[in-house]
Amino acid sequence: MNAPDHRLVILLNKPYNVLSQFTDDRGRTTLADFVQKRECYPAGRLDRDSEGLLVLTNDGALIHRLADPRHKVSKSYWVQVEGEPTDPALERLRQGVELKDGLTRPAKARLMDEPPGLWPRNPPIRYRASIPTCWLELTITEGRNRQVRRMTAAVGHPTLRLIRYRVGSWTLDGLAPGECREIRL
Repeated sequence: MNAPDHRLVILLNKPYNVLSQFTDDRGRTTLADFVQKRECYPAGRLDRDSEGLLVLTNDGALIHRLADPRHKVSKSYWVQVEGEPTDPALERLRQGVELKDGLTRPAKARLMDEPPGLWPRNPPIRYRASIPTCWLELTITEGRNRQVRRMTAAVGHPTLRLIRYRVGSWTLDGLAPGECREIRL
């Protein structure tokens, strides 16, 4: 990626079931359905079954800083999990969880109320009358493949819905699903 004439950042509230790429040979919904500026690339990614803040930019150095775990840029997630995590389960998340690819860095983890003004997911998560759900806010400084989902599962609380709320100092505030905001740096 060449040095851009101007640094551009696009904040997108990526809806559920959207790929974090601009093209797909199988006809699935992609970033191209929401972002008009094709000179930008995602700084990191969100899985198709995750929602929330995706940062796109034309600045290769910024992509590297946001995506490379050595820079320890924090990312906060709102996570709806199955069951109600106990204090020991939360403490395991805070200390780091052993996954197949090694121990995660310590995370910030706390129980939270359902986020205010949260949009409905389409399709909705699966509900089971006999198993309660609750919300966590989880903040990490690395971004392994499906890391948040693997961490919550490792402590006995599978993720049902995952929304990235914050990357560094940027948040989802004011962005409905599918909406984006352009920032010039």
